[in-house]
Amino acid sequence: MKLNRNFSLLLFGLSFADIGDVLYMVSIISTIFILTDSATVASFVPFTITTAMFISSLLTPILIGKVNLKWLLASSQVGKTILLIILGGVFTHITAENYYLVFIVIGLIAFLDGCANPVGNTLIPHYVKREQLLKANGLADTIAQIIQTIMWFVGSLFLIIINQQQLIWIVGGLFFISSIILCLLENVTHESTETTKAAEQIKAGWKTLSEVPVLKKIVWIELLETIAGTVWIAAILYVFVSDALHVDETWWGFINGAFFVGLIIGSIYCIRYAYLIENKLSLYIFIGSLASAGVTIIFSVNSFPIMALFLSLCVGFFGQIKSIPQQTVIQTSVAKEKLATVYTSLSAIATGIFGVSSLAMGVIADVIGIRVVFLISGFLLILVSLIVRKNKELFISNTLN
Repeated sequence: MKLNRNFSLLLFGLSFADIGDVLYMVSIISTIFILTDSATVASFVPFTITTAMFISSLLTPILIGKVNLKWLLASSQVGKTILLIILGGVFTHITAENYYLVFIVIGLIAFLDGCANPVGNTLIPHYVKREQLLKANGLADTIAQIIQTIMWFVGSLFLIIINQQQLIWIVGGLFFISSIILCLLENVTHESTETTKAAEQIKAGWKTLSEVPVLKKIVWIELLETIAGTVWIAAILYVFVSDALHVDETWWGFINGAFFVGLIIGSIYCIRYAYLIENKLSLYIFIGSLASAGVTIIFSVNSFPIMALFLSLCVGFFGQIKSIPQQTVIQTSVAKEKLATVYTSLSAIATGIFGVSSLAMGVIADVIGIRVVFLISGFLLILVSLIVRKNKELFISNTLN
């Protein structure tokens, strides 16, 4: 697809931010673990991020109608840059006694991300023609997944040659570049709601979700998929590799990497065959969810590492050929002016459920067994496929935009 100026700037701006996010997480997790020598304390990093993003998702609608979306996105990135500069400046003073200060900064950055992520998704339909929307979503997802796959490895290598504080300064530079690029975006038109009460702004997205038939179904899909997806977090996958496959942690990295490779292949497939998918959105969403369910169930009973590697790749692939068409359905189901509040509400559901279900899956794995949580995940995805199949007439590309 031919990229226009605004979509290119959006991709570059978000990509620099994504690269910085991964490197910053590598630095923070490494620092916390070194200071505390506690895996439990280090695990509170993702918990802090999820909690902050959940709160942000609830409050962001207050700003959406009052601040131009382009400036809301750019300002959040500027805020992250300032926080990173502050963190870099005080990094040498962080000790085992005051490491909690790092969690405050982590929470504030995640709060800004909770605002930026739904706004970024909302801007895509503003900058891309309707007929190129699915390809645009696929390209954005491909770039994001490639960054995730590569930068965790690169970040670990960085720590061999530079220290955590130097890595923080690099991230600050990446965030600064991202801020400049996002400031160059054109403004988008949106409805002004300066006289709208804050409570009404917060409820706007939830009201839209309850009124639009396909979004009501997507809420249930989002809820079920979020719970199902928690089995693929690093902690649970690590236990599966150790207790079910009986291999060392090297395979943990391989299987996790295979999942991301599957996501990338799925994104490329959606870009390459967009013309086929656009007219069969409900079919691809159904196939993606049902195939993901089947592969996850097979993964739960499998004992061969090589097979686990292949199955992990398949889960990523089928998950992506479902999620990208689903993004297109969301983006065309309501007017552009309502998209931001819809995305913040969906984000609140995902982040809120993720934190609770991660803990629940961990408990189930400890009490009943690690294979059981993957079986549960598979059956939840079967429910998702049934919802899509039963309501296939809703999962189409509309012409509201």
